[in-house]
Amino acid sequence: MADTKTAVSTKQMADAIRVLSMDAVQKANSGHPGMPMGMADVATVLFSEHLRFDPTDPAWPNRDRFVLSAGHGSMLLYSLLYLTGYPGMTIEELKNFRQLGSKTAGHPEFGHAAGIETTTGPLGQGIANAVGMALAERMLAARHGDGSVDHHTYVIAGDGCLMEGISHEAISLAGHLKLGKLIVFWDDNSISIDGPTNLSVSDDQVKRFEASGWKTIAIDGHDHAAISAAITKAKADPSKPWLIAARTIIGYGAPTKQGTKDTHGSPLGAEEIERTRAALGWTAPPFEIPADILSAWHAVGAKGHQSGAKWRKAAGSCCEPDLHIDDKALVAAIEAAKKQFEADTAKRASRVWSQMTLEHLIPAIPQLVGGSADLTPSNGTKTSHYKPVSPGQYDGNYIHFGVREHAMAAAMNGIALHGGLIPFGATFLVFTDYCRPSIRLSALMGIRSIYVMTHDSIGVGEDGPTHQPVEHLAALRAIPGLQVLRPADAIETAEAWHIALSSNNRPTVMALTRDAVPTKLRAGAVEENLSAKGAYVVSGGDKRDVTILATGSEVAIAVDAAALLAKDGITAAVVSMPSFELFREQPGAYKDSVLGHTPRIAVEAAIAQSWHEWLRPGDTFIGMSGFGASAPAKKLYEHFGITAAKVADAAKASLKA
Repeated sequence: MADTKTAVSTKQMADAIRVLSMDAVQKANSGHPGMPMGMADVATVLFSEHLRFDPTDPAWPNRDRFVLSAGHGSMLLYSLLYLTGYPGMTIEELKNFRQLGSKTAGHPEFGHAAGIETTTGPLGQGIANAVGMALAERMLAARHGDGSVDHHTYVIAGDGCLMEGISHEAISLAGHLKLGKLIVFWDDNSISIDGPTNLSVSDDQVKRFEASGWKTIAIDGHDHAAISAAITKAKADPSKPWLIAARTIIGYGAPTKQGTKDTHGSPLGAEEIERTRAALGWTAPPFEIPADILSAWHAVGAKGHQSGAKWRKAAGSCCEPDLHIDDKALVAAIEAAKKQFEADTAKRASRVWSQMTLEHLIPAIPQLVGGSADLTPSNGTKTSHYKPVSPGQYDGNYIHFGVREHAMAAAMNGIALHGGLIPFGATFLVFTDYCRPSIRLSALMGIRSIYVMTHDSIGVGEDGPTHQPVEHLAALRAIPGLQVLRPADAIETAEAWHIALSSNNRPTVMALTRDAVPTKLRAGAVEENLSAKGAYVVSGGDKRDVTILATGSEVAIAVDAAALLAKDGITAAVVSMPSFELFREQPGAYKDSVLGHTPRIAVEAAIAQSWHEWLRPGDTFIGMSGFGASAPAKKLYEHFGITAAKVADAAKASLKA
């Protein structure tokens, strides 16, 4: 007898995404059903016909990366992960959408579930992360060969992503570097939360991408054949990145609400859901997928497993995503730097000590790649091992990000998430304001992005208050999970690099000076990384009368103040505090031994907010209470009272109180 079973269509597979999305949002009474319903066709064709992935090995190094930049449509991704059989993404997780403790957070969160490549939600971040992923793919292919590293990065971005300023930076950088394995789907539905997008934007996005060096194609985002043909065309011509402009209807399938803002950020409502089921011809109850449709989706996942197994057999472990640092090589490089610095009597800016440390690190840690946002000479990130990455030439180790601080930080996150490389990027500390959202996300994700931020105080001098960060250290220290390091001398700068590179699960901001600092302030040997404790006694720890706490360039001021106090018979312990975060993690007994129980004077050329954790009522802070000014650095320190004499006076006053 002939088999009369009807084959499952890709439309039915797409409808599975639609109903799961609208049902989960309805159950949560919160969420965004419109985008998943509108982009279900694009996602279905991509996953079923083109995307290389393996649900049984979500970290397969040569998988294609899929980034949902329009993270508010998270149910699209969760539905795909459930339907294709990713471990842990059960139907119960979909039912618990947006609930405490579930894997299905309101926006996709890296680490919550296998298959989530990056945390998205802040619009535009995903497309910029994807630029970093695509760049990492090309750089690793240049190192290991296309036979081992050869995959695409796909992005779904919405109108909001393309309105955000970060998208302009990211699109420009990708076009310049000719990242031809980056393919972006624009969900062109012309709807935003406020209403039609023409309320606020009239850009010709296709021409905009073309002007930035992209290839483009416009399609009907609900025509499965057109979607597949566009992807095939893009993959066949990797000379430039691709924009596939997919004209879609937001909330597709909802009879009275599709194409309107009502489907964007609110549940459809019970009545509209029933009408949608009827319109789609979907008879199954909520959270139940007919067996034949679920089987078709599982077959897509099984096909991906076969691709992964074939690659693993051919490539072995040459390109595993988490290439661990050779600890012996790292330690040897740091020790060599310290030895060199101890023999050096010159005073140099910590940005220069950092550059000299990189001279040792770059050849020792080949995974370490970095760059600057057009401040290479000022940041001190170029070494004698410099080999630039350029359009079509990806075998370098240095990336010229241009004046694109936000895209730089987000691309660094993408490189870190991709695996195989460790990114650092540099600009002035004051411009962390331009990339703070990406720094925050690196902390939220717990990834090793290293931000080299120089010109860290009023020591910037003549450039004036626009370039003098006074509130930035406090603002960065306020970000949970972010490690802020402000080294005081050459030895601490080398130690800061050791800490940053050893911190696999947290990002680091290194705040480095423009003004000169000594080679070594502590007494005795330097083999132990004292900076790793967050704070330590530099001098005068025994039988102290007063304790002077400081960071960065102000530690030398504290040492000079202690010398002045000694002339008056007052013993001052000087404490360097390169990292509040690391010190906070130390045992209580150690913290007590460092801070002591005498009056405390804190010195930092910044505002006081982050110091209140270490200062008690009656203790004194010497630093900034407002913006800086334009003048030579020495004059500024004198003008604002951040001098050894002022610190000594404050110490004497504290002893009289």
